[in-house]
Amino acid sequence: MTTRRLLGLAIAAATVSSTLALMPVSPAVAAGRCGDHPWCDTSLSPSKRADLLLAQMTLSEKIGMLGGDELKGGAVSSPETHTGVQKGILRLDVPTIYYSDGPVGPRQGKSIGLPAPLTLAATFDPELARAHGTVAASEAKAKGNDVIYAPTVNIARSPLAGRTFEGYGEDPWLTSRLGVAWIEGAQATGVIGNVKHFAANNQEGIDLTGGALNEYLPAGLGVIGTRYAQNSIVDDRTMREIYLPQFEAAVKEAKVGTIMCAYNRVNGKYACQNPTLLKQILRDEWGFKGYTIADYLAIHTTAGGLNNGLDFEPWPPVGYQPLLVSTAVTLGQVSRATIDQHVRVMLETWFRFGVFDREAYRNDDAQIDQTADGLASQRIAEQSTTLLRNNGILPISSAVRSIVVIGKPATQFAVGGGSGEVEPFANHSLLEGITARAGSGVKVTYDDGSDKARASAAAKAADLAIVVAKDQYGEGSDRNCLTLECPSVNGNQDALIDSVATSQPKTVVVLESGGADLTPWRSKIAALVQAWYPGAHGGPALARVLFGDVDAGGRLPITFPESQSQLPTAVSAARYPGSGVLGLDTHYDEGVFVGYRWYDEKKLAPAYPFGFGLSYTSFSLSGLQVVRTASGATVKAVVTNTGGRKGYAVPQLYLGLPDQSASVQQPPSALKGFSKVQLAPGESRTVSFPLDERALSYWDTTSSSWKVTKGCAAVKVGFSSRDLPLDGQLPIGGGTC
Repeated sequence: MTTRRLLGLAIAAATVSSTLALMPVSPAVAAGRCGDHPWCDTSLSPSKRADLLLAQMTLSEKIGMLGGDELKGGAVSSPETHTGVQKGILRLDVPTIYYSDGPVGPRQGKSIGLPAPLTLAATFDPELARAHGTVAASEAKAKGNDVIYAPTVNIARSPLAGRTFEGYGEDPWLTSRLGVAWIEGAQATGVIGNVKHFAANNQEGIDLTGGALNEYLPAGLGVIGTRYAQNSIVDDRTMREIYLPQFEAAVKEAKVGTIMCAYNRVNGKYACQNPTLLKQILRDEWGFKGYTIADYLAIHTTAGGLNNGLDFEPWPPVGYQPLLVSTAVTLGQVSRATIDQHVRVMLETWFRFGVFDREAYRNDDAQIDQTADGLASQRIAEQSTTLLRNNGILPISSAVRSIVVIGKPATQFAVGGGSGEVEPFANHSLLEGITARAGSGVKVTYDDGSDKARASAAAKAADLAIVVAKDQYGEGSDRNCLTLECPSVNGNQDALIDSVATSQPKTVVVLESGGADLTPWRSKIAALVQAWYPGAHGGPALARVLFGDVDAGGRLPITFPESQSQLPTAVSAARYPGSGVLGLDTHYDEGVFVGYRWYDEKKLAPAYPFGFGLSYTSFSLSGLQVVRTASGATVKAVVTNTGGRKGYAVPQLYLGLPDQSASVQQPPSALKGFSKVQLAPGESRTVSFPLDERALSYWDTTSSSWKVTKGCAAVKVGFSSRDLPLDGQLPIGGGTC
């Protein structure tokens, strides 16, 4: 803090001291660090308390709150610090606010090393999302943070996008359900959530280094892509139906405290100074009561941000640097009322979350229950493990007496780069997990796979070969292709798998990935286990699945294509990565046909469809019921375990809404409900999917509102987007079937 600013604060303090002395102090003052000021009266509403405090702040103090003061903890090697600091006001007992990355927990120092968000999405289980949020936020809290920069709810428009691992996949309904649960779990700890990146932030852009930094992305800060200027050109219906619902749910259902605006432009206007997003939709339509935060360096003009809905810019405050803000006010570019409104929503949020009314959170890792958090992490990893292929070799038989584990990733911690990167307290690798679970009666050997001939010989000599392969996703740059060699951080893994499978028919591939990879060798292997980025407790979790101690509970939250040419974004460079100057204009002209919707509409056969995942048992569906209700409808079905083992089923409800017109086409199927159930052999259970009017609606661009089309909706229930054995009909909008 400068000497000039300190002098200003001292003068301001003297000016208001007599006024404060005359104000009555309520007996209901907070027990925390608020002091005995009038705004410390906890019987008052957060809004009233904010108004009382705001009235005592000088313009200089208000302006000082708009920008961050420090950035510490940006790299995983800084154990004592935070990801952002917003200094308080000592004379008014306004506390300093500390911010923390991120989607898998704090990056400062070490953490438990939770599974990646896409891994979590594969669980199809909101309760596990709640647990994930609870662990991540409680660890951020134990490191002294008030706000956690998570969850990421951007849709996986293309699996090439560098931050695919940070989100919940390609479907807005699945993303909404998991995002709401995550936020509720996080905010129940007393930490404020931050849903991001608002909005249409679906790619990192071109690597300006030509790939030179790809291998360094896990440790980088992700600043080499063109995302800072990328322009998402997207129509209103597509925004409303695909890219905004998860943010709306975070605001309306989870009551998220903060929202982070994105780097990119949306239809020509930067997201962090976009009035349509930050004012019209977020504030006026959705009634958001928290505050908006710019992604780091995402602001472009001072007045543009302040006048269009951006409340806070973290360090370094490029646009909200105090001198720039003061100048904008002096020149009449920004009104004092606008400054007041930005500060008011921050104060009100902190009062609502009790920040003033408690002591500061201590920065002490001893508060972290590593045992409990580790068990939660392991359970999420187990439930996310997705069995994509199995010719009967899994679970591993007791007849197997020798196993060779091949591949460097078998000993590594699989994690994406950027703000979703953490350093675990301890990494429990897959090699460790398999060795421990196999026991003394099974010989487990390891080969790092650097020599294909040697690895293949080791595979041939063993009863079973397990090849562990890993891709690399990271903030700051998209992948160049979907093979395991983009980027090639672990050698030619596709060739390694092919060679090993040729030598040993009993080859299992465990694929650790942050998105969808091509699997050209899948017909040659005995089993394919999609492990995602399973976290630091992924080793024991995967071992339990491989040996059959627990069923493979995961299902695909993203379509695995047969080839890269199948992607909806592969149609033209204008769709991806972009056209125009430097290829910055990305045209979302596939519209609502994103992910499995595209494959269904174009009748393309993917390698593995959305929602797919095998079990060690078998299930059937029967008894479809479709009942109209006053508020929508209810769909019910009976799921039965027809196999001989306990296992997990994930029945999924899809609707095919009638087309409004030739120009308003509907996807053949869209996910509207899912339920995860564990059933014993022979056990049956009825699952119920409630549908409200919104689920039956489309966004009408003429009236700018949700409308129900008159006609007949197709009702489909099954186990993936391509396995829908139950079908029915539902008349909607006064139509008939």
